[in-house]
Parts: sequence; C-alpha cells; structure tokens
Amino acid sequence: MSHRFARWAGCACALLALAGCGGPVRVDPPTPDPAAAAACGTLAGRLPATLDGAERVESDPASPYVAVWGAGEIALRCGVPRPVNMAPTDQVPVLDGVAWFSAPSLPTLFTSVGRAAYVEVTISRAHTPESVLMELAAPVKAALPQTG
Repeated sequence: MSHRFARWAGCACALLALAGCGGPVRVDPPTPDPAAAAACGTLAGRLPATLDGAERVESDPASPYVAVWGAGEIALRCGVPRPVNMAPTDQVPVLDGVAWFSAPSLPTLFTSVGRAAYVEVTISRAHTPESVLMELAAPVKAALPQTG
C-alpha cells in the first residue's frame, strides 16, 4: 500500500469516524501551488452553506482550502495533487459538466479532474454521492476553469 493511498484512506476513515461529534472537524488542509490556491480561494466563496441537507461546520485547522458539512459527513479539500491511482485511460463520469474520478478501492472519495485545481470530496455513506457532486458542480464550474 502506497503512503499516499494510506493517507487518503486514513483521512476518509477519520472523517467518517468524526461524523456526529461536536466541535470543529479535523481535516488536513492541502498546500496547493499558487495558481490552484487562487482558484480554490474563488471556490471557497461559492460553496453552499448546506450540502445534501447537511449544514456547513468548522474545520480544524481552519483553512480556505477545506469545507466540511454535517460534522464530517462530507469534506472538501481544494488544491490536492492529481490522484496517483488515476490512469490516462480511465473513464471518468461527468455530472453536470464536472468530471469526477473515483477509484474502486476508495468508494467514498471523489476528485474533480480537468480543472484549474483538483478538488477532493469525501462523502459518508449517509449521503448519496451523485446528489452531493451535482450540488457541487455549479460552484466548481464557476470557480475552476477547465484545463486543456
């Protein structure tokens, strides 16, 4: 198991374990490059207060690159690296104009691809991924231009 896979899997498990706990939800913020950071800053201002019925909550540490809903049921990290397990030949589903990669080994982790920054979304089984990703499509499209 690669170190990166272990880190993503650990993050997903930690978020799911925190669902339902009070206070800020611990999510490690990414460190995007300057171009991605600017795009992520734009996205941060467009994210909804409620996502698939879950209210937005604080993250710890606070970061403009992280958004959390429902006490950790849904977590978004903007400016993450390209998914290492994504092959150039992978078919990536497109929902409302946004392509979302999901590795079969990580069924609750989705990463938008083909945009100015990669956006990673962890979704607990309490939510329907298609609903969450459809609700995120408009802010992602508005804030993150498509790349070549």
